[in-house]
Amino acid sequence: MSTLTEPSATHAADSHDLIRVVGARQNNLKDVSVDIPKRRLTVFTGVSGSGKSSLVFGTIAAESQRMINETYSAFLQGFMPSLARPEVDVLEGLTTAIIVDQERMGANPRSTVGTATDVNAMLRILFSRLGDPHIGPPTAFAFNVPTRKASGVMSTEKGGRVEKNIVQEAVYQGGMCPRCEGMGSVTDFDLTALYDETKSLADGALTVPGYSMDGWYGRVFSGAGLPMDTPIAQYTKKQLDTLLHAEPTKIKVEGINLTYEGLIPKIQKSMLSKDVEAMQPHVRRFVERAITFTACPDCEGTRLSAEARSSRIRGKNIAELCQMQISDLSAWLRDLDEPSVAPLLAGLQHTLDSFVGIGLGYLSLDRPAGTLSGGEAQRTKMIRHLGSSLTDVTYVFDEPTIGLHPHDIERMNDLLLRLRDKGNTVLVVEHKPETIVIADHVVDLGPRAGTDGGQVVFEGTVEELWRSDTLTGRHLGDRVALKQSLRTPTGALEIRGAKQNNLKDVDVDVPTGVLTVVTGVAGSGKSSLIHGNLAEREDVVVVDQGAIKGSRRSNPATYTGLLEPIRKAFAKANGVKPALFSANSEGACPSCNGAGVIYTELGVMATVESPCEECEGRRFQASVLEYTFGGKNIAEVLAMSVTEAEAFFGAGEARTPAAHAILERLADVGLGYLTLGQPLTTLSGGERQRIKLATRMADKGGVYVLDEPTTGLHLADVENLLGLLDRLVDSGKTVIVIEHHQAVMAHADRIIDVGPGAGHDGGRIVFEGTPAELVAARSTLTGEHLAEYVGA
Repeated sequence: MSTLTEPSATHAADSHDLIRVVGARQNNLKDVSVDIPKRRLTVFTGVSGSGKSSLVFGTIAAESQRMINETYSAFLQGFMPSLARPEVDVLEGLTTAIIVDQERMGANPRSTVGTATDVNAMLRILFSRLGDPHIGPPTAFAFNVPTRKASGVMSTEKGGRVEKNIVQEAVYQGGMCPRCEGMGSVTDFDLTALYDETKSLADGALTVPGYSMDGWYGRVFSGAGLPMDTPIAQYTKKQLDTLLHAEPTKIKVEGINLTYEGLIPKIQKSMLSKDVEAMQPHVRRFVERAITFTACPDCEGTRLSAEARSSRIRGKNIAELCQMQISDLSAWLRDLDEPSVAPLLAGLQHTLDSFVGIGLGYLSLDRPAGTLSGGEAQRTKMIRHLGSSLTDVTYVFDEPTIGLHPHDIERMNDLLLRLRDKGNTVLVVEHKPETIVIADHVVDLGPRAGTDGGQVVFEGTVEELWRSDTLTGRHLGDRVALKQSLRTPTGALEIRGAKQNNLKDVDVDVPTGVLTVVTGVAGSGKSSLIHGNLAEREDVVVVDQGAIKGSRRSNPATYTGLLEPIRKAFAKANGVKPALFSANSEGACPSCNGAGVIYTELGVMATVESPCEECEGRRFQASVLEYTFGGKNIAEVLAMSVTEAEAFFGAGEARTPAAHAILERLADVGLGYLTLGQPLTTLSGGERQRIKLATRMADKGGVYVLDEPTTGLHLADVENLLGLLDRLVDSGKTVIVIEHHQAVMAHADRIIDVGPGAGHDGGRIVFEGTPAELVAARSTLTGEHLAEYVGA
């Protein structure tokens, strides 16, 4: 009989305790080599754009995912996203990487917090077992499954013989509300926004984006038998019905078989199946103008059929449970003592407790997933992993403290340490000193951003980081003192009786002419108060954290409108058309169509991206590059950084005031290191918000609303941001910042604190006044943390 002996300390398997990266060159990384300890918490620091994400996400996590994908059959790989091998010489000691990033959760309007975390699935099973009256299997409570009825011959194969039975009516019970198809809201079209009835189709009567009569649409409408030259006001009832409501009908146009469908069903399929937030700006404006969304009168917005709502457990139906705040639902379930479903209840209880523990107890399960902020989405994804039995996994987090009040950061730190203590490797990209100090190991990238970054400037413990002379080390102990001289408000923006979401009939005066910071724990009602009551007002410019709409062809020059004056200056200097200096227009390299790279699809293998041989990645035709302005051609200008371009267009023969003004604003918001032609898809979250801020600073607005502008900002850059906010206020603007960062609070002229807690425990104004008064009173959570921060 063998006995288990103590494992030898020199066992070969125990020597693999490092993730080794040698020669990483992804994006701006300059031949980076680094050893990362396994089963420890490693924090990656450095200014925004220094290469943290390129190392952690673009190299380590990307290669781990690519190698896992290669274990599947070639057939399966054909259905999976193609991943190219990162530019790195050696990667050793990788383990399975689970990425918990800040991407907003899917823009599918059918997705809710409950469906995204499997809580709805467990609740449906619970109701199918305990619901009274019993109405059917779990699908009977699913708002994405319609009830189907069938009759006819049913065939059943038994023992090699086929039995046939005549079935009068078989019912497959689903829980979808038939009126709104499980969406919770019904749409009503304002026909005047779809067409101008005084015009004919040929004259461009349709005002729906993308419906031009010059192309196929004109032929399809005439092929459907609609009079093209008659004003729509003179259509017969049948013609108008064909135009608006026709079911898909096969028609023949110029010998080609096509399908014609009425405007309204076509718009419902092409536009309304998407989340409004994910639409392109012009489509979104059309939808908001032409379509009103009202709660479905049949299901009262619950998405569920009457049958699904009739089944109850202890007086509550599934819709009522999904509407409850998660912290309340957790308490309700705790009182439910049903031994027959004990394991299911335990699993459900654990997931709901995780929501509360992670600071998301204020959400409800019926909250659409697309409405969660980046930080909320990231924490919701974390919940799946907290109860996981997996160990020796690499968890990769992208600034998990974003959107968190200092009070909640302590909880987040707790969760990161719990994941590590289960035997996992935890890699965190982070700027907040509260999270940096809990690290076992720190990797600091820099020294600066963009081409001036991409090197490891420090590796070691937090204690060693304090003593190091890196930018992060020097600023780790930075504290902004309370502002001594406060500005006097010039007036007030009145908010009266605010009741959005969890707000409890709030009255507040937001002072004008000063810097006001609105703060409070996550979910307390800050965004509801400001966005819900001020965003629509005239003269208010909102800069939020929504993703920038743009393809891989978009870059800072196109997004900010900078390319327009540059193209005109080139055209004027050379006596040619401006369109030649656009890589998306006439000047594009014919070989790569102005993309600069050739994408080669290799079937089931990863798509290969290689620089275009003809233009060598410059994106323009050779003839266009012969035209110069100030001694540079257009490709050389797009390869400049913002700082270089600012000097170039600011003086000398290349002086272009319109371009210089835009470049000045980009430098102001701390983006001097970005190159003008860098694809927008490569920008980090913080960079995207600051590029928006630079663009919107030109808008003629008196009131600026910023939503957590410190997102993704290094400690050293927060000071620059405060300077920018001051310049905005000193130029006569009113600046309102929704923020958790204590440095911004300390720098404010006025603070409005919303709370005291989250969800239904919040929604009230718990403090209005100066930062010094808030610190002195210490009456709120914010007051306590701000006092600790300034050392009061």
